[in-house]
Order: sequence, then structure tokens, then C-alpha cells
Amino acid sequence: MVDSPVVFAGVLLLVAGAFPAVAARFPVRLFEVLPPIVLSYAAATALAMAGCWQASPGIEAVRSGILANLLPALVFLMLVRCDLRAIAALGPRVLGAAACSTLTIVVGVVVAWLLWRPWLSADGWQVFSALGATWVGGTANLVAVSRAIDATPDTVSLALVTDTVCYTAWVLALFVSVPLAARFNRWAGAADSAERARPVAAPAPGRFVPADVLVWLGGGLLVGAASAAVADRLPSLGVLSATSWTILLATAAGCIAAVTPLARVPGSDAVASSLLALVVVTMASTASLAGLERAPACVAAGFTVLAVHAVLLAGCARLFHLDLALCGIASLANVGGVGSAPVLAAAHAPALAPVGVLLGLLGYVVGTPIGIALASFLPALGGGG
Repeated sequence: MVDSPVVFAGVLLLVAGAFPAVAARFPVRLFEVLPPIVLSYAAATALAMAGCWQASPGIEAVRSGILANLLPALVFLMLVRCDLRAIAALGPRVLGAAACSTLTIVVGVVVAWLLWRPWLSADGWQVFSALGATWVGGTANLVAVSRAIDATPDTVSLALVTDTVCYTAWVLALFVSVPLAARFNRWAGAADSAERARPVAAPAPGRFVPADVLVWLGGGLLVGAASAAVADRLPSLGVLSATSWTILLATAAGCIAAVTPLARVPGSDAVASSLLALVVVTMASTASLAGLERAPACVAAGFTVLAVHAVLLAGCARLFHLDLALCGIASLANVGGVGSAPVLAAAHAPALAPVGVLLGLLGYVVGTPIGIALASFLPALGGGG
């Protein structure tokens, strides 16, 4: 049994890095179905359930220190490459598709909560607030919102399970729909973006050197500390606790840094990915599978979210004459994030791939505020069963 804080930290680092390292070297199909970060979370949960460590004061200090200090740094680093000027340059048609996709996901979360709340537990609103955050942004947004609303490890497990099952099915559906683009576009009265696409310049990093890791890690920690210091002076309003304010301030700092020369320093995305894996594994280190008997209802509600999203997004396509490529890219930029949206975009037209990158980054910006807003709104509609 691990009782040393140093050994505990070492185990967390190994579990956080093992699956991403293997996936980078051996890109087998397993990692398309179960992303490395989900496998890392499952491995940390299994170790915790097996009693591999005990909750000593030293281990709790390591755990709380990682969550309190690295999460704001993660949020900041995640957004440094998100140049809002480049996103605005995509034009109103692309941004309109992104807005429609995001709005219909939020509506889908609300509808699913209203329909399924009798079968969900009292903390079901936390699951769907976190789910709304990740389906607008990404896993980092899920982690940030879960931390901001004090979600339990079991709640995070439910959100991750629901995300993984529903996301896998949704990605398959979007890729299967690619050959139907011409028929859909005729129905929507839309011009095909794939035919008139021009390359869009995505943010390009410079030459990466190992010292960049230290620069970004130190900078992220300082921004996180400054955000926490400012947050302590702001009023608590509902779910806007000091933790919530810290995460929102770190989000704003990342967006500001993205339009400065800092954005040209490479390595922020690599450091952010590593911190994300470590934070997720740390959250899992106290988890159990006690709440997973609720998973079927949560998964069914998750598919309800995507069904409402699909119907409403199709209606927006017909109303605003949006083609299938833009709708699909915007949807996967939300539900799948910056890692998968460019792949779908390239399936429609290679020149559209950077659009998927930029819309995925935009989701990172708005995912956390939307998740926190859902955490305020869903309980007002009534509690779970």
C-alpha cells in the first residue's frame, strides 16, 4: 500500500502518462473507441478501489495541491493557442454554424434533463452540467466544471462514461453521413463548403525546445495563482464560488494571451495535454464505481441530448441554408473537440481541416462558462428522482 506522498505523486504521473505515450507510439483502433485519457481515469479508479493507497494527510495534500494549482494553469494553457481573431476571420457563415451547434446542444441538455430527471439521482444536474461543458468544449472543460461545482468522483465517472459511449456513436454517425452531403445540401438549399473551401491558416507553433515546458508550466502556475488571488476578492453568487471565479479568470487570461506574442511560443498545447491527464487521474484517485448503476439512465439521457441536437441543427441548416459539411464540423468540434473535428472536416474537403481546429478551440473558450451556467439553471427546473 502506498503511504508516501512522493510515491503517490509518482504513481499518478505514471498512470497519467502511460496510455497517452502508448497511444502516440502504437495508434491502434482501441484508442479511437476508448481515448487514452479515459483509460487513464479507469486505471486510477481501479487502483483506488484495490486499496493501493490510503487517505493520509500527506497524500491528501498532494491531491488537493494538484487540483487547486494545476487546474487553473491547465485552463490557461489550453486557450493560449486559441486566437479569437483567427476564429472571427472564418466569417459569419462558419461562426453561425458553430453558434447553432452550441445552442442546440445546450437545448438538448435541458430537454434531456426534463425528460430523464425522474430516473436520475439528486446530483444528476452535476452530471449534465459537466456533460454540457465537454460537449461544447472538451474533457478539460468537463474537469473544470466538475471542480467548480464540487462534483464527486462518482459524478465525474458517470459523465465520462456517458461521454465515451455517446461520443463514439455520434462520431460514427457523422462519418457515415459524409456521402449524403449532396442530398442534404439540396434539401437545405445550401452551397457546398467543400467545393468553395480555401485553406485557412491555423495557429502554427515554432520550434519546440525542452525548456519551453518549464516556461509554460511556470507561467501557467503563476496565472493560476493570480486568478485565485483575484477570485478570493470576488463575491460568491450561487455556483460562482472562489473556485468557479478562478477558472473563469484563467479562461479570460488564456484568451488574452492568445492575441499576444506568447501564442507564438511552442509547447503550450503539449503541456496542457499532460496537465489534463494528471488532473483527471488525480480526480480518479478517490473514485469508486459505486454510482455506475445509474449509468444506463445517464447514457440514455445522453443519447437524448444528441438526438435533440441533431434535429434542431438540421432545422437550423434548413432555415439558414447551412451545408452538411459545416454542420458536421461544428457538431464534432463541440462533441469531439479539436482532436476529431479536423478529421471529419478533411473527409469533406482537406481545405476545411483548419476550420475544424479553430472551431474546436472556440469550444474550449465557451465550454466552461456554459457548463457553469447549466449548473445554475438545471436545478431550478427541479431535482432528480
